[in-house]
Amino acid sequence: MNLVDCKSASQILKSGLPIIFPTDTLPAIGCLPKFPNIIYEFKKRDRNKPLILMGSEYNDLIDYVHESAKKDYENIASKYWPGALTIVIPASEKQTVKLTSNDFTVGLRIPNSYMAQSLLRETGPLLTSSANISGFTGSNTAEGIALDFPSVKMLGPIPWGKSSGKASTVISWKKRGDWRLIREGEVLVRELY
Repeated sequence: MNLVDCKSASQILKSGLPIIFPTDTLPAIGCLPKFPNIIYEFKKRDRNKPLILMGSEYNDLIDYVHESAKKDYENIASKYWPGALTIVIPASEKQTVKLTSNDFTVGLRIPNSYMAQSLLRETGPLLTSSANISGFTGSNTAEGIALDFPSVKMLGPIPWGKSSGKASTVISWKKRGDWRLIREGEVLVRELY
């Protein structure tokens, strides 16, 4: 198993390769935003399926949010992050990062995981997806994931802390004060009801 610390992980990411790391929900595979294709290649993921941009705190992600949605973003983020909630929101026109959706939105999340947040503080925001081969149920352990991704470095030490093993709740912003549930998860967002 190829274990690395946060500093080594940062160097690997800068070279264009992905890193696998634990989160509070499912283990993630992540890359720097300028290298999104690498995750699609390793996961064999459909390129029409968007990736999630994770940060260590919500201010890390605010510049990715379109001005029209910033107030609602700050309201939801301050209540539910860090945690198992992904917010799909219109992307800022100022960001030059290649968007991974066709509708100019971006999915954002702050995981409630010390290891994930430590990595994200070191690297800055990362584009992520669950650490499994697309179409297959992945493992929740570093040992199991290493079988699917033998060449990808993993954030150590192991064993990783406990995670829920369940995907995050996903909500999407439609207009001011109007959110829609995309995928049900552990987090119940009161603003939807």
